[in-house]
Amino acid sequence: MTSRVLMLAAALAACGGDTGLTGDAQVRMRDSAGVRIVEYAGVPEVEPPFALAAEPLYRHGANPGDYEFEQINFGRLFPDGGAVLSDEWSSELVVLNPDGTTHEVLAGRGEGPGEVGFVDALFAPGQDSVLVADRRLGRVTLFAGRSIARAAELHRSIGLRVAGIGLSGELLLATSVLFTAPNFRTGFEGEWRLGHMARVDMETGALDTVASYDFVTRIPPELEWWDPIEAMGQVVVANRKFVYTRSDRPEVTWRLPDGSVTQIVRWQAEPAPLTGELVQSVEAAQRRRTRAEYRSVSESRFEEILEEDMAAYSASVGRPMPLFGSAFADAEGRVWLPSYRPGGFQEGASPYTVISPHGEWLGRIAAPPGFRILDVTGEFVLGVFRDEMDVEGVVVYALVERSSIPAQPSRR
Repeated sequence: MTSRVLMLAAALAACGGDTGLTGDAQVRMRDSAGVRIVEYAGVPEVEPPFALAAEPLYRHGANPGDYEFEQINFGRLFPDGGAVLSDEWSSELVVLNPDGTTHEVLAGRGEGPGEVGFVDALFAPGQDSVLVADRRLGRVTLFAGRSIARAAELHRSIGLRVAGIGLSGELLLATSVLFTAPNFRTGFEGEWRLGHMARVDMETGALDTVASYDFVTRIPPELEWWDPIEAMGQVVVANRKFVYTRSDRPEVTWRLPDGSVTQIVRWQAEPAPLTGELVQSVEAAQRRRTRAEYRSVSESRFEEILEEDMAAYSASVGRPMPLFGSAFADAEGRVWLPSYRPGGFQEGASPYTVISPHGEWLGRIAAPPGFRILDVTGEFVLGVFRDEMDVEGVVVYALVERSSIPAQPSRR
């Protein structure tokens, strides 16, 4: 890590936000009415303090007897390196043991206790502890081991999703991306439609909206019904606080569960335009996704659907793309910003920009080609890979200090 960033980390820890410049004037810290503001000149060139190991600890999904995933939408690590994953197509929750050699289904599709309909969010609060939010059934279920420890009703009609768990165990919610259909992005004034942050008391079910934010933009009139490279506002939870990003703006904002802003990190970056070459690269991946979604349509209808989708990309050539993809937070409270890939495909969204809970720019972390990160803890990185047959599987890497990067033997 460079001396500049070490100076920043020390200053942040010592003073909590004094006004001033670090030694080489590349980063400025100041306090504005109790809000810590960290501003970088440009995009810092920092050697990250950690990296993914050269070889995975284990893979699951490509070996005889492994669970056959169709489309993984969420995954969380346990402290021992095991994992819980949600398969969107089967609506099953699958638990892997710490070396990935065995699996079991924690919850299957259904409406009864301990069953799931559509998983909207997934968390692992502790070892063998799983919290799952189910949009279709309108409830949150906490599993302890293989038993139901608790279940609570969710508000289904308010368009919110569970983003994480707050300082006092409350659920922290934000506007759901499922509400980004074209009819949701019309009929409002201004460039952006607002989303909302809220919290729900697990004991009483009381809902409290605490803040609003820029959520989605209107669809440009020349695109008719959808924008393939739209910028979005997104809320995640890191260290039990709201963290907000807007993908067309180089800025990250931290808020307490009551909505009050505590920290803002800014840097300088210019968006890249969508090019014809990128559109061509999207088409193959779009073809795969369209085929999976429309399995029963005729070949001619399939080509029509694909052509309609790709027309919006062609019409967007030259327009600025978002600065980064969908953010996520790890178990240490760090915020990860994937590189943006047009088409909504996070596979290959490397490198990932990582920012510490205190606003320290940790650098850009490289990931293997075709690897999509789902979760990161202090020791492990959980992600998704696709094999040559386009089948999804799970892979777990060790997260190692950069000084100890030598490859580790695969445990499977």
